[in-house]
Amino acid sequence: MKQLARTPKDIGYTIREARKEQKLTQKELAAISGVWQETISKVENGVGSTKLETLFDLLAALDHEVLIQTRSKGVATDIEDWF
Repeated sequence: MKQLARTPKDIGYTIREARKEQKLTQKELAAISGVWQETISKVENGVGSTKLETLFDLLAALDHEVLIQTRSKGVATDIEDWF
């Protein structure tokens, strides 16, 4: 999975899709990651006060990682190609 994420809501969507792709419930992801289910719900809904450590715990549990790169300057149609 490759997703463009520029906001907390984008990151939450990406985590939700990765979780669903692996057929995990929020409760199951909580057990694997050590992150409370309530926190996973907040992350997936784009609540912006999540600690980076928590995001990395979730990503690691889902076997995903973050790639940092220069922000693209393309038009909206270019961005849509990512999804």
